[in-house]
Amino acid sequence: MVPPVKPVRLGNINVPVPVVLSPMAGVTNWPFRVLCEGYGPEGLYVAEMVTARALVARNPKAFRLCRFAPGERVRSLQLYGVDPVIMERAVHMVVDYDGADHIDLNFGCPVPKVTRHGGGSALPWKLDLFTELIHRVVGVCGPAGIPVTAKIRVGIDAEHETFLEAAHIAQEEGCAAVTLHARTTAEYYGGHSDWDRISQLVQAVDIPVFGNGDIWTAEDALAMIRQTGCAGVAIGRGCQGRPWLFADIRHAFEGSDRREEPNLGQVGRVMKKHVRMLVDFYDGDERMAVHDMRKHVAWYLKGFGVGGATRRAFMDCETLAGFDGQVDQLDQDMPYPQAVADKPRGRVRYARKVRLPQGWLDSRTTTHEERQALFGADPMDASY
Repeated sequence: MVPPVKPVRLGNINVPVPVVLSPMAGVTNWPFRVLCEGYGPEGLYVAEMVTARALVARNPKAFRLCRFAPGERVRSLQLYGVDPVIMERAVHMVVDYDGADHIDLNFGCPVPKVTRHGGGSALPWKLDLFTELIHRVVGVCGPAGIPVTAKIRVGIDAEHETFLEAAHIAQEEGCAAVTLHARTTAEYYGGHSDWDRISQLVQAVDIPVFGNGDIWTAEDALAMIRQTGCAGVAIGRGCQGRPWLFADIRHAFEGSDRREEPNLGQVGRVMKKHVRMLVDFYDGDERMAVHDMRKHVAWYLKGFGVGGATRRAFMDCETLAGFDGQVDQLDQDMPYPQAVADKPRGRVRYARKVRLPQGWLDSRTTTHEERQALFGADPMDASY
């Protein structure tokens, strides 16, 4: 039985099918978004994280990450930072230059280089800082008609949960929706996300909740909605090397059993399309494009019996012609590897240790000294 899936309204934006491509650093630039949106329903396909400080500093890489393809239906941009003033200035730039239709705020990143400075999933622990940051961003976006959403985790660890308070604050400060990755920072990407926490959050707030974590197949997406009652799903690692996962989810939400199972020849054609868009993304720099493509190749070929020599040959590619030559040498008729179709992709490890600023957990509010230390060494590096 297909659970009821309804459109979601985010301010002036209607999301006919509540499916989100989660922002992933180094992955969800516009070429990958275009691929996913081409397969999928009319959902939200969010750009990879852009650091507020880098945007304010007019860093060229930050500007590149803010680019959208002409055909993208909704221009969804994710920002993250620690200093509310810097975030406000970055959002002013986005609004003044008509740079996005929707802004998502990152409070879910568990990476140590971010959390050790109070950013990402560490930030909701400090209620005053969290509240001020959202308040300032919504204050700029609201008059411009740009909806703001927030991505959060369950908390820092099992003893320091933040998701219920954070979602309530997000709702009260004007966020249109919240996405919950149902793991703590300490859990990183290990084990299985706790979907019961998504259920809790759905019951606790009035704004739409998108569930995130361990959606590897269309059946997982259906199961999450059925089990949690969430308004929609956010897809992260599950689509790495599989942009057609969004087609599977579209079919599933329509009540169809149809699933995409491309053979290696079909996957190769997607790879060629992807790398050509990356050449455009890098303003014609083939070397940058094929280097960027390396991680995607590993994901695209996951489970296919192509051999180590072929994989290494892709890693040695420096030109588009060389890349095409390697794709053409693949066994075009090799069937899709069912054995890995429902298996985890990307990082699966637990965090070795959660990195936080000294004394971070001593209080739920920031002192003047803490703010000076945080904002003076904002992890949102302007240099990338």
